[in-house]
Amino acid sequence: MALSRRDAMKFTGLAAVTAAASGYAKGNESPKSAAKGVLLSPAPIPAAKGPRVVIVGAGPSGLTIAKYVKKGNPNIDVVLMDKRSVFMSGFISNLVATGILPLEFITHDFLEGARNGNYTFLQATAHEIDRTAKVVYTNEGTVKYDVLVLAPGIDYDYSKWTNGDVELENTLKTKFPGAFIAGSETLSLKSKIENFEGGVFVQTVPGGNYRCLPGPYERSCLIADYMKRNKIKGKVVILDENPNITIKADGFHSAFEKLYKDYITYMPSSTITSIDPHKQKIVTELGEEIDFTDAALYSRVRGNKLLEIAGVAKDSVFNKAEANIDPFTYQVIGDLNVFCTGDVRPMGFSKSANTANTEARVVAANIVKYMGGQELSQKTWTSPHTTCYSAVESDPLRAISVNAGYAYDETKKSFGFANASTMEKWDSADGLAAGKGLIEWGNGLYRDFFN
Repeated sequence: MALSRRDAMKFTGLAAVTAAASGYAKGNESPKSAAKGVLLSPAPIPAAKGPRVVIVGAGPSGLTIAKYVKKGNPNIDVVLMDKRSVFMSGFISNLVATGILPLEFITHDFLEGARNGNYTFLQATAHEIDRTAKVVYTNEGTVKYDVLVLAPGIDYDYSKWTNGDVELENTLKTKFPGAFIAGSETLSLKSKIENFEGGVFVQTVPGGNYRCLPGPYERSCLIADYMKRNKIKGKVVILDENPNITIKADGFHSAFEKLYKDYITYMPSSTITSIDPHKQKIVTELGEEIDFTDAALYSRVRGNKLLEIAGVAKDSVFNKAEANIDPFTYQVIGDLNVFCTGDVRPMGFSKSANTANTEARVVAANIVKYMGGQELSQKTWTSPHTTCYSAVESDPLRAISVNAGYAYDETKKSFGFANASTMEKWDSADGLAAGKGLIEWGNGLYRDFFN
């Protein structure tokens, strides 16, 4: 059947839209091909009233940068985007999962931060980034930027356990999530603990620089505490890929021995060679077989895959796809208009909320300087700071803590702890004070993000 003029015009218009929809590519290449379902019309946000900073990822790093760029120069237009509609923190979440604190404590409103910080929040998923045209492509439309900040957090790296078996990886994620990406995983862990009636609960600890170094050990203490106070006949088995507890070792070992001798079995240097999620059996490199009732299987981590999509990733020994940035300015090598922060940066700083928060203040100041025409260099670098509390008992709430800065070793060409100190006597007055400090520490971070 012949096409009418009107039908031909419709068809031509559709073809043009289809061609346009394929009109961008990854990284700094010219637009050529597009993923399906990405809108080319502008996202529904106000037009920029000045030079625009777009921040992808509204975790501790992104939230802090949005606030402090705007404070540093109110004339800069700031857009913060995240695929989530509600903020839920990973820090403090172990206390929520084990019933010590309510879910509301870690759940907050992105829009409150936008209102108080005078920036724009866009709930959207970034699919592609054209660094030549300076455009972020999202499911809500396009967003143009003058400076882009990538703070998308981590992805899990299951490759050592699954060897590319996608079905196995999906089963592990669904049945035994690591619960170190806040949200559904947090709720899943909370449900697992509340419904645990006895048996073996496995908590794994990955190798490399994973998110929240003390987190798996704190969680193990609090699950054991839950079993103890609810008279559940169970045991937490910690399968640690590392040869010893990675941080606050004296404090955690002391808690394992004095509080949870009948509830925690610590197994260092336990490299997992196979996991059967259906028979619920784990086999380690040493031939040990662990049958388990339930688990939080925390795999190794890597930078979020958005880095590879944006063309700003590099590989490292442990954590694939970290950002290829100048470690002193946080700018992408070869593209000074893109900054990468938080969990995706390659420096060996702690992948923790407090570190990301203090680091983000430095990055925000650098962005303001850069947009004001100043050149950034090693001389502009300031160390982030790590302050971290870990609960070991609920009643009374007792905790241990660490405080540390970082310094660059010119000889080794790497960063390390500087002026580090720990408080690991949880069974002292300091331990009780640290328990109170833990709650205030969390509230202090929330205030800085949202008020």
